[in-house]
Amino acid sequence: MVENEIKTTIELEPQPATVTEGNASKAIRIGLVANYTDTDETRFLLTPEGCGLLTSAGFKIIMEQGAATDISFPDTAYSEFGAEIASRSEALKADVVLSYQPLHVRDIRKMRRGAMLLTMMGDGLFEAPVVKALLEMRITAGCLDNMSSHNDEKVFADIVDEIDGRGAVIYAQEFLSYVGGGKGVLLAGVAGLNPCEVLVIGDGTTAYSAAKAAMSAGAYVTLMNNDISQLQIARQYCGDKLNTIAIHPRVLFNKVKSADVILIGECTRNFEFPKNLSVALKDSVYVLDFKETHPSLSVPRTVAMALSNVLVNFFDEMIIKGGPEGMIANTPGMQEGLITYRGKLVDKLVASFLSLPSVDIKVMISATN
Repeated sequence: MVENEIKTTIELEPQPATVTEGNASKAIRIGLVANYTDTDETRFLLTPEGCGLLTSAGFKIIMEQGAATDISFPDTAYSEFGAEIASRSEALKADVVLSYQPLHVRDIRKMRRGAMLLTMMGDGLFEAPVVKALLEMRITAGCLDNMSSHNDEKVFADIVDEIDGRGAVIYAQEFLSYVGGGKGVLLAGVAGLNPCEVLVIGDGTTAYSAAKAAMSAGAYVTLMNNDISQLQIARQYCGDKLNTIAIHPRVLFNKVKSADVILIGECTRNFEFPKNLSVALKDSVYVLDFKETHPSLSVPRTVAMALSNVLVNFFDEMIIKGGPEGMIANTPGMQEGLITYRGKLVDKLVASFLSLPSVDIKVMISATN
């Protein structure tokens, strides 16, 4: 993200932000809404301290009452940092709405026409009624985890993936312990005893973070993938102590048979864990599939604190570039994450899935300029 060039003064104690009367009408309003109660989602995008930094920079934060319950923060923690506590409907009327989950149709229709919605990617964005509502309301909808920084890093996605990977090892250790109903063993080895064997299958930040966390816990870790070049990258990321092996039926069978923990992620090329390998599993093995389970759900405050740091930089850059429209026009990394823009569908994957026409956002921006 572009370094913030605007000097602001942050008080050591929580203080409501003051915006001069002349600039109040120009302040960008950010709506912060809660997760839907009928889902398992607990993660959140902004902490009270993050709100304080944004309000001090001139933004106006409108938070839905009780929105931060999942990360164990009361409304007063946010109001002390300048956030206005309001109803969900009022928060949805903001210029920019922040929601970890994609919004339902009924909430999209409550938004201000032409506003911006920033969420993480979710199944809801592949539902035709949701996309059509975004288009009808001319909402500019973007997925934070699809956006890239100035150095082409998907910062939002990498943060959540890293927490998922590290959290998986915490899950595994708890499962193996007596408290978790296991046999009462430790991942690490001690004098006279071998460490537990952890098998990680996959590629990317989630798999690498899980491998590093398991190694740090003292386990013997093997990472398998079906791309040798990515295995070389994994060794660079995790260190030479990581055991890397290409996926081969016989080798995979032997590793599954001896593993105490198996963590399954996305491989470079399509890979499905063979069902017939279930006969080779130890009775006490712990298996976690990252496609089905997100360990970061159990540490949502950590997620919020980490994402807040990036969002503060994100909105600081928005000020420098003249607001939401200027941010989009001058930030290719943000354009990558947009699903809809000014009443047009601009994400080719979503368009293909829903059999809807899409427009190249770069062409739209060039035409506007």
